[in-house]
Amino acid sequence: MSVVLQGVRKAFNGSPILAIERLEVPKGAQKVITGTSGSGKTTLLNVIGGIVSPDAGAVTVAGTELTALSEPARDRFRAEKIGLVFQTFNLLQGFSALENVLLGMLFAGKTDRARAQGLLERVGLQDRMGHHPSQLSGGQQQRVAIARALANRPEVILADEPTGNLDPKTGATIVDLLKEICRESGATLLLVTHQPNVMQSFTDVTDLKDLNR
Repeated sequence: MSVVLQGVRKAFNGSPILAIERLEVPKGAQKVITGTSGSGKTTLLNVIGGIVSPDAGAVTVAGTELTALSEPARDRFRAEKIGLVFQTFNLLQGFSALENVLLGMLFAGKTDRARAQGLLERVGLQDRMGHHPSQLSGGQQQRVAIARALANRPEVILADEPTGNLDPKTGATIVDLLKEICRESGATLLLVTHQPNVMQSFTDVTDLKDLNR
């Protein structure tokens, strides 16, 4: 299994958000977690990504139990093994597309300019590498974010509403691209969304309310 959650509990201000007895995502799977706004989807991804620690339970990603690691060790693991794609792109405005991908590599302690350029070419931005985010469309910015997420050859990609700021046509293109690249690299894709058109493009869809017990 690529991702395993066992007995995970998380609450904020005394209100339960997550109560998951068990969640398993096989290696190479492409899975969607859906649910209403505020249901805890982002919290779930943050727990799997080691950004937020659960109040109880175990989180294992790529064979490593994150809940047993120190915070610095979790940060290193996330940089090396987990790719993150956000709804708001989270690109650094003062840097070019190529520099944003290289900076993503730097967090793992290494940079590979040729790989960064190759990834941007793969997502169709071969003529936009020197452009800053403000010079790119929303769809192009998300393509940069996908290239950055893949920069360190992660085993797991976590995508949090990656089409939320895009029009339906562009969003569909981005989802197709993300799925295709994950298949090529063998990475596991776990995507959260509440958009029906995104859910319809996946065969493995689970509502968060069915995981929470």
